[in-house]
Amino acid sequence: MTALTGKQAVMETLRAHGVQYVFGNPGTSESPFLDALQDYPDIQYVLALQESVAVGMADGYARATHRPALINVHVSAGLANALCLVSNACRGGTPLVVTAGQWDTRLLLEEPVLGADLARMAEQFTKWSAEVHHTADLSTALRRAFQVAAEPPSGPVFLSLPWDVLDATTDAPVESAAPAYHRHRPDASAVERAASFLAHARRPAIIVGDRVAQSDATAEAVALAELLGAPVYSTTYSGVNFPNAHPQFLGSLNVHSHATRDLLAMFDVVLGIGTNLFSRFLYASGRLFGPETRLVHVDSHAREIGKTYRADVGMVADPKTALVELTAAVDTVQTDTERDDASTRCQRLAAQRRQKDEAFIREVRAHWDARPIHATRLMAELRDCLPPHSVIVDEAISNSGVLHASLTFREPGDFFRASGGAISWGMGGALGVQLALPDRPVVAVIGDGSAMYCNQALWTAAHYRLPVKYIILSNRAYRVLKINLVHYRGEAAGRSKFIGMDLCDPDLDFARLAASFDLPAWRLDQPDAIRPTLERAFATPGPALIDARIDGSYNGFF
Repeated sequence: MTALTGKQAVMETLRAHGVQYVFGNPGTSESPFLDALQDYPDIQYVLALQESVAVGMADGYARATHRPALINVHVSAGLANALCLVSNACRGGTPLVVTAGQWDTRLLLEEPVLGADLARMAEQFTKWSAEVHHTADLSTALRRAFQVAAEPPSGPVFLSLPWDVLDATTDAPVESAAPAYHRHRPDASAVERAASFLAHARRPAIIVGDRVAQSDATAEAVALAELLGAPVYSTTYSGVNFPNAHPQFLGSLNVHSHATRDLLAMFDVVLGIGTNLFSRFLYASGRLFGPETRLVHVDSHAREIGKTYRADVGMVADPKTALVELTAAVDTVQTDTERDDASTRCQRLAAQRRQKDEAFIREVRAHWDARPIHATRLMAELRDCLPPHSVIVDEAISNSGVLHASLTFREPGDFFRASGGAISWGMGGALGVQLALPDRPVVAVIGDGSAMYCNQALWTAAHYRLPVKYIILSNRAYRVLKINLVHYRGEAAGRSKFIGMDLCDPDLDFARLAASFDLPAWRLDQPDAIRPTLERAFATPGPALIDARIDGSYNGFF
């Protein structure tokens, strides 16, 4: 075999893995990597002007393609910027291969400028973190990185690529990933026991999480829910884990509320599928499950099963495969009486869902002509104006509930949302989704606070002519923080001062900001202008932005 330089071995390995895009923001330590790219025109470098935009793009692309995406950032400081959203990918299970250029290893003892132990920096937010010390190991390390990133539970990995390792030569063969088979079947005895609990339950419920969508198990979750007549709740909804307009889907659980504890205590059997039970950021005393509730927990993430709540049946398996086998087993043991009871529950849930939807319609009508624009009208008009087959990217934060109540998401690929808790994902994430789904219109609905973290994404949208339509919800505040502070203050909320939570003086003007990047943009502040502005934006070729000035009152309506 002809000897290759390390940087050539890297490119050949990326090519062998079908890598089409490298998402990055470069520095001098990436010189060997960038130099090699000119000889590989089939691998396109997508430039971001800040590392969080690069990671957001890669995250959106990976989620939309169901394949690991590649990131290349600068040594230490660049990696530190990237880790904000790498932490989201870690929590959310997005398969990413994050790389950074490391200085020549012969310099490291001198503690060079921006020198750092990169693998150690990244290790707490990755499944595997390493520095490649020998040129002969580069292809093996990359093959392993792609493999580990994709293995359930999927997530990010990190490789540090030293300058001298990339410049040296090797005759080691280029490795590509072997076909991977991740559909692990559940234990048969676990299926049998879980099916007995669920089939004979009088008040069953299902809780879904993001690993349902990652497993492409939405249709299987629907089939089991309908067979059981069970209400379905979500803990997270970063993808379409369950069709949000389905009559049995009752929305996301507020795991910080005592009302959720009362709700879950009503059920005699709860099935958790592809989800953490539970990930909270506020302490609330007491258990969320009742003492008599039986828990069946099915997940590809073995560590989550029984982590916080003891499972009566814990099943480590691919969610899609497990749901197929569990549904068949329930169908076998369910009696005719139990089928009738399930059908009655389905009818009650459909009526309950209709009441909820009708209440929301009344809310929309009540605020139709409100000034400032009410988010309920904006989302209703958006629903009616969306181009066919649109994909929604959501980082609306405090207005995500209104977005969900207004729009319909039926299948994985219709909807993507930030996961993990760190904001700044959506601006870049929408660009990655657009690259992955070039034949579908992508509409990003982003809060103004989130948008300011990564407004550099507008340059990338304009530079690559990615036709994402951005709708910025300008309530001129970190509104979710105000809502949380009101919750924290309780009865004293009327005296709250929202220190560090207002985004005014000077005013944020996203339309002018977008225009500086040569994007068509409109400032929207009158309710009667919503529809014509949306129609004009959607008819505009290429990227565009609407700065929607909406009600920022913090007591909320959803």
